[in-house]
Amino acid sequence: MQNGLSGGLLRVRGLAVLRGVLDSPVARDFLSLLDLLSREGPDPTTVADTFGRLWEALALESDRLLPDAWQSYLVGRILDDENPFSLNAESGTLTTPVLEQSRRDLRTFRTLFDLDAPALLAAIEDAIPGLTGIWVPWTEPDAGAETPRHTVARKLAAAQNWGDCAELLAEHHARHGAGKFGRDRAFRWENGGLVAVTTPDPMRLSGLVGYGREREPLIQNTERFLSGLPAHHALLYGLPGTGKSSTVKAVLNEYADRGLRLVEVAKEDLAELPRVLDILRRRGPRFILFVDDLSFEEHEVEYKALKALLEGSVAEPPENVRVYATSNRRNIVRESFSDREGADDDVHARDTMQEKLSLVARFGLRLTFPPPDRSLYLEIVAGLARERGLEIQVEELTERAARWDQWHAGRSGRTARQFVDDLEAELADSV
Repeated sequence: MQNGLSGGLLRVRGLAVLRGVLDSPVARDFLSLLDLLSREGPDPTTVADTFGRLWEALALESDRLLPDAWQSYLVGRILDDENPFSLNAESGTLTTPVLEQSRRDLRTFRTLFDLDAPALLAAIEDAIPGLTGIWVPWTEPDAGAETPRHTVARKLAAAQNWGDCAELLAEHHARHGAGKFGRDRAFRWENGGLVAVTTPDPMRLSGLVGYGREREPLIQNTERFLSGLPAHHALLYGLPGTGKSSTVKAVLNEYADRGLRLVEVAKEDLAELPRVLDILRRRGPRFILFVDDLSFEEHEVEYKALKALLEGSVAEPPENVRVYATSNRRNIVRESFSDREGADDDVHARDTMQEKLSLVARFGLRLTFPPPDRSLYLEIVAGLARERGLEIQVEELTERAARWDQWHAGRSGRTARQFVDDLEAELADSV
């Protein structure tokens, strides 16, 4: 066993393209443990401390792809690492030398993958009998998830020659992205960088009731965008609670498995758009740049950065980025009567007003989400109640929903959801 471990460690030190996969505290502890076990007479205290620390770290990993914690972690690192292989596969520029070296690196990882919990514990007990029986293998049943990452992980686990899986991984990176873009679907721009949203809103198009006609152009536009066809930037406007933001989130979830990603940028951060675009334009996935509740007061000038992206900058707009913005008012930049009358000292007041209003015109797709009438409001209520399996007579549901509408601020999809939330809690309390 010692000779086998020594040979395996030598191959690991020779990793080239994929060497960053093992550049993590967990992987370093794993390799340190192998190094200890490869020696004659390893120190029991050091072995016990290293394995205990490794066990704890693996137990804290929430992204479980395979039953065995080490095997799951290793495959996850292979899928998530940004390196010449994954980045070139994502961008469609994978060269033969990088591909062939990746095959060899993957074969080395297969030897580490074989050191699952039972095998590693057996090696420890063989080297230091005094450590027999003090740990349980860190394994748990397969959750059976069917995400693209889980699918690739299971195919790798079943393959004996990982060198033959290089094309499988390249195809995964080309379709879903490399690194953080391969792992997560939604991001926020915060403090000058991209931060992954690890628990994005799970809203799906099938869970949205009503407004099907309003959503259809956005769905069609997104499908064209993903297919590499000309696609528009989109503005969704309407009263609060009509489902504009939910529609964008549902579109993301619907097409995430086809490589769609979303980056949310707050209005106050729009001045940093050039930095955001510099990051996204070099990547393979298609991105929705999501700006929620977009509106500007007279003194705010962030809209100029957005105008430059939509149309009018010297730099070519990224082909893989489209803006989907929502607004509660049709004219995003507030226009006052003084603007119309040319007040104050602006000698070109009309030009100033036209500059502000031209922002809306730069969205090629503009969708209106009107407030629901009584019929649509009740349809939304009935759909939500049916989706949640609430047992209540139709007549009672209609009557109570109408009363809720009268007692609360306006009729909307949000009002309908709030009513159903309250109803669900009440029915649960009565059981």
